[in-house]
Amino acid sequence: MSIFKQTNYILLVSIVLLSYACSPTKRIMVEFPQKPKNEIPQDIQSLLLVNRTVDDKYNDLPADSMQKIFYQKDFNLDTTIYDLTAADTSLKVLGELLFESGRFDYVIPEDRFLNADKNAFFSSSMSWQEAKELCDLYQTDAVLSMDLLKTHVATELSEESVFDPNEGVFRTAVGAKMAIVYDALFRIYDPQQEKILVREVFQDTLFWENYALSVRNLFADFTPVKQALTEAGIAIALDFSETISTGWQSEYRILFDKGSTALKEAAVRIDNGDWATAIEAWQKIASESGSKSEKSKALFNLATACEIQGDIDCAIQYALESYNTAYHPITYQYLELLKSKKKQPKNNSK
Repeated sequence: MSIFKQTNYILLVSIVLLSYACSPTKRIMVEFPQKPKNEIPQDIQSLLLVNRTVDDKYNDLPADSMQKIFYQKDFNLDTTIYDLTAADTSLKVLGELLFESGRFDYVIPEDRFLNADKNAFFSSSMSWQEAKELCDLYQTDAVLSMDLLKTHVATELSEESVFDPNEGVFRTAVGAKMAIVYDALFRIYDPQQEKILVREVFQDTLFWENYALSVRNLFADFTPVKQALTEAGIAIALDFSETISTGWQSEYRILFDKGSTALKEAAVRIDNGDWATAIEAWQKIASESGSKSEKSKALFNLATACEIQGDIDCAIQYALESYNTAYHPITYQYLELLKSKKKQPKNNSK
């Protein structure tokens, strides 16, 4: 079964499970971790973030000065801009995103702009001696380096006839368009293994467009070029962080919460986020209850708890016990979902 078909099958079964919301069940929203495209070994916990693409071509023009250059060209300009703020913003935002993911610690040194040999396109790979010295100096496990950043800006100012419904006449409107095409390359260097763990290239385009009845009103609201470059830097950080950070996918799951007092009380624990106590209650019901139906419900809930904890084998085992103890249609559907989920490749986030 293809990944696409498996994913759609899981979605279909999830919808079927939700159809039981009117039964003695409750639905809960849970977030399941999705492994990143580039899974970094667990022994890499801290990263040194540096930039090896900034050189003499880069400058840090104030926003007004940069905007003036475009105004002098009647906002019709097609050029490559090497903006220091965009490059630095990208690195800083990337560090924050990686830290917030809960997966990495990071260090951004004051001397973060490193010299590097370059070919016509990007910086050559860092030597292992340099990578090791940097990791030793800043006490990190690996070096994450931005080895290419290129931002191409194209702007256009034009006039267009638009209909004014209030006056019932056509008016001449002024329109501005701006596109930023960015290229970026990141590498992660592991000096202990002398291995480049990740080499990821990005290219994308950000686009802005607006219209107004006068040039003054148009540019009063239009994103300045400097700000657009900074936003491109943020977009680059988001692009890369998603490839190495754990993602999260929200899905609904069903729990039995009606029947015995113990089942009802366990459901209240879930509402308060106390899963440990709820699991203990379900385990007690599963082992001590004289009712097969009650046992089956508790075993089903334990299966759901296992899935949420990331243990699919445990979830399948409990779901099978639930199914064999007492028949509930929802249990069969849930078993099918778990089996389909188990068949998916481990790295299934992309």
